[in-house]
Amino acid sequence: QVQLVESGGGVVQAGGSLRLSCTVSGSIFRINAMGWARQAPGKQRESVAIITSDGTSTYADSVKGRFTISRENAKNTVYLQMNNLKPEDTAVYYCNAAITSTAYRYNNYWGQGTQVTVSS
Repeated sequence: QVQLVESGGGVVQAGGSLRLSCTVSGSIFRINAMGWARQAPGKQRESVAIITSDGTSTYADSVKGRFTISRENAKNTVYLQMNNLKPEDTAVYYCNAAITSTAYRYNNYWGQGTQVTVSS
């Protein structure tokens, strides 16, 4: 079994910052790419940022220059630092990870989501 547990969501005023964390636990052989996606009410889930196992990161155009993804491999944790938040960033944020289990099975896993609300 593999679990992803997110934390760090909340309510913040426009222009403020939040830092999301996601820790992976369970029968893990290797964590490959990790990332964050978000889903606003009435909208499809969209990828926000991805970081590969060697640290290469990519971002959605809407968050470039404001969000930073990082990972701490020793702690099986990925972070999303969100600065200069805007009301349109309001969404449920989901962590995901591509994981090879100890049974050498490769799957993509999702966390339960954490709410981020940005007030104007």
